[in-house]
Amino acid sequence: MALKIIISGCNGKMGQVVESICRTDSEVSVVAGFDLTPAQRPYPVFSTPSNFTGEADVVIDFSNPAALDGLLSFCTQKHIPLVLATTGFSPAQLDAIKEASKLVPIFRSANMSLGINVLLELVKKTAAILGDSYDIEIVEKHHNHKVDAPSGTALMIADAAASALNFDAEYVYDRHSVRQSRDKKEIGISSVRGGTIVGEHEIMFAGRDEIIEIKHTALSREIFANGAVKAAKFLAAVREPGLYDMSKLMQE
Repeated sequence: MALKIIISGCNGKMGQVVESICRTDSEVSVVAGFDLTPAQRPYPVFSTPSNFTGEADVVIDFSNPAALDGLLSFCTQKHIPLVLATTGFSPAQLDAIKEASKLVPIFRSANMSLGINVLLELVKKTAAILGDSYDIEIVEKHHNHKVDAPSGTALMIADAAASALNFDAEYVYDRHSVRQSRDKKEIGISSVRGGTIVGEHEIMFAGRDEIIEIKHTALSREIFANGAVKAAKFLAAVREPGLYDMSKLMQE
């Protein structure tokens, strides 16, 4: 029997890509969508999750942090697993996600690409070897409609690098207001917004007379939608409450 999926943010760009992926996958079926923006879809669309009274196996969310409270309430009350692919959550919202994961399985990742998550492992290993004597800089590029900066993926990369260092790193997002030499404990993060760039992340390890660069470029949104659908299948099979991420999926 096909996995019954609800797409939160179904009328957005990513929601529509998830829908197209599901349409060609016999293992899944989209039974409903959540979205504040009215639009005709091949399934019923509800402005709020509480209006849905049908059956579903998992929710995939590519919407907005403002929708989180309603989603968590819906999923915990209905005992439906939740895949969170939305970025830009506040610290308080992250705490709410952690609390909800004690009741239902929640899969959260700022980037659903398998390639990015391989890159994170490479960054950890490189930082562990070079971090003491090399400067770490991250440059992320996205389309001109992306509102959060730096990207959630850039912060994931910075966290991965920082976790492998033997000192507490400081993230620096803006250098123009401070006229001083770069501190060795800094991790620089720069954001570029322009055109239709799907997503590009470059990590530079700059040492004395040499530079090592690790880079990932997303050529379409399908890689994120594919990852989210894989996460939905993984979560539906797990069924145990908890907070899951791409590292768990990759182990499987």
